Amino acid sequence: MSKLRTFLQITACTAGLALCGWGGYQLTRPAYDGTAGITYGSAYAPVRDRDVKFHIWYPATPGGRAVTVGGNGVFHGTPAGRNAPHKDGQFPAVIISHGAGGNAGQFGWIASELAQAGFVVILPNHPGTTTGDASAEAAVRVWERPADVSAVLDEVTGSDAYPYIDRARISVLGFSAGGYTAMALSGARVDPEKLAGFCDGTDHGMSDCAFLAHFGIDLHSFDLSPAGQDLRDPRIGSAVIVDPGIVGTLTDDSLTEIDIPMLVLNLGDEGTIPSGVDASHAAPLIPQTDYRLVPDSTHFSFLAECKPAGPRILEKEGEPDPLCDDAGGRSRADIHAELSKIIVRYLRDNIE
Repeated sequence: MSKLRTFLQITACTAGLALCGWGGYQLTRPAYDGTAGITYGSAYAPVRDRDVKFHIWYPATPGGRAVTVGGNGVFHGTPAGRNAPHKDGQFPAVIISHGAGGNAGQFGWIASELAQAGFVVILPNHPGTTTGDASAEAAVRVWERPADVSAVLDEVTGSDAYPYIDRARISVLGFSAGGYTAMALSGARVDPEKLAGFCDGTDHGMSDCAFLAHFGIDLHSFDLSPAGQDLRDPRIGSAVIVDPGIVGTLTDDSLTEIDIPMLVLNLGDEGTIPSGVDASHAAPLIPQTDYRLVPDSTHFSFLAECKPAGPRILEKEGEPDPLCDDAGGRSRADIHAELSKIIVRYLRDNIE
């Protein structure tokens, strides 16, 4: 018993020192002098019976503490002002859905640009398909991701904690699996039979089916009927879709019934888009759509910029996807600059 007591005392002391060290570190951070603030929140998601954590970027005035959001040995992070003062007024909101295995921190580059352009940006971390919290079975339950977003919107529109959000002007931006998520929130519906056959005889030029096979997942053995439900959130007034996952499983009827403005982007030149995210056949069915290619880019160009050691680290970790590779003709920074310009302009022009 005395050993246990001693252990607990040491643990408590160590924890106290760690907290003191963290507190001191926070206090010594420099003051933020930019205009993109960040804070964090969580929302209960009934579909999961657990909370969904999210980042919120917002138009800010100088103040708060300078932090770097996201970033690790592979990817660069993005500067922001933790708890920086909000600019006066209410601002349109954009909710961003990351891809499978991704996370909110990977999209600081576009969140910062949007916040500086006058948008509040909300980025949920989808349980089960987020970095450090991912599984093959969770990836199959695609219908949970739009429900995450709706739960987060319930939280931020139903609470007095976010008075700077204009609840009447909400858009959605999604990448890869997040692209599907954004389309579902806009009214697109999955054909469960097509989803069950998604990996039959093809990998669609991507690693998704190999990932499922590695963990013994047979889509035909799952009840995928919930994927066919209508997951539209009427609070969404416009959408930007980037390389949408499982786009070939969406029903034509549901695409023709989408009644909001939608920008659909494929990353790459004609003939280079992986078939699993090629939206060239789906986009023309959407009444108010603007379909564009972003040349000299790849599917992973939408992720954060990589550090010089990034590719080597990924190779050592056995990552199957070339997350740091672009098409080669221009830098990821240049691609991001083009994407930021396109996305900000489109959302400004289609705020409802």
